[in-house]
Amino acid sequence: MIIDIHGHYTTAPAPLGAWRDAQTAALTDPLRAPDPAGPTISDDLVRESIETNQLRLMDERGIDVTLFSPRASFMAHHIGDFATSSAWARICNDLCRRVADLYPERFAVGAMLPQSPGVEPATVIPELERAVGDLGAVTVNLNPDPSGGHWTAPPLTDRSWYPVWEKLVELEVPAMVHVSTSCNPAFHTTGAHYLNADTTAFMQLLGGDLFADFPELRLIVPHGGGAVPYHWGRFRGLAQAMGREDAVEALMRNVYFDTCVYHQPGIDLLLDVVPHDNILFASEMIGAVRGVDPRTGHHFDDTRRYVEKAGLPEDRLAAIEEHNARRVYPRLDALLTAQGR
Repeated sequence: MIIDIHGHYTTAPAPLGAWRDAQTAALTDPLRAPDPAGPTISDDLVRESIETNQLRLMDERGIDVTLFSPRASFMAHHIGDFATSSAWARICNDLCRRVADLYPERFAVGAMLPQSPGVEPATVIPELERAVGDLGAVTVNLNPDPSGGHWTAPPLTDRSWYPVWEKLVELEVPAMVHVSTSCNPAFHTTGAHYLNADTTAFMQLLGGDLFADFPELRLIVPHGGGAVPYHWGRFRGLAQAMGREDAVEALMRNVYFDTCVYHQPGIDLLLDVVPHDNILFASEMIGAVRGVDPRTGHHFDDTRRYVEKAGLPEDRLAAIEEHNARRVYPRLDALLTAQGR
């Protein structure tokens, strides 16, 4: 089985975006507020958006299951206040649940959290509990920078985050550390902000002792870990300078990287540097990079092709493509087991 742990609903039907536009407009003109119940989207629209896009490519690439969460750039936690984000998260999460209901053997729910700049992280807990308890979410996306590229939030090791970590451990739900849109023109959203955030999150974790307090917490750093694998020696050297020589290796008890790296040398480096038990297959398809690489004739985000050309032993390949995910995401494993898989 091939499990893609990083998928977003980037092709959601147009009424979702229209509802969000109205919600945003209502911040300055309350008369433009949309129906609080959310947009009207038929099952046929959902099917069309999925079958002609994600599902078609999953079938072409041999991907069996995708962990499917709201579009990351749409989270846009910097817009409005907590109430704005709370309503938006509920609607987006419910839509991902509908996708999983229509295709129960192909998609598992990932949820966004209703974060907002300057608001205590603990305010996300009710939606987190609803997403897991009512919608069956097996993971959540957690934004380390709700300000949208200005980095006003405390580091992930700050005690203000502790209620969220406690709840994730209680629910046995891992979190993908994933930022959203950058509203800072100095940082391109997908080319800079995403990769910067991956690297920043890892360094924050390296500089603290979060996992001493939460040894069962599991965090996924996406996009191949940003710059981390490429600069593995730098991080080991920094840890040594901080008097924590084994800190990088220690993080590997709780931190995982995905395979959203879009060329063969990058995947080869990831597999050569990072322990294979800490690598989870993913493509972020359909995501930031949608084109065809003229050097290969294949889509940049067809990451299965790179992983399977890396010459891994069969057992390690199976671990990366399936078994690691089932170990890291216990609710996913329970879901698949209940389906007889």
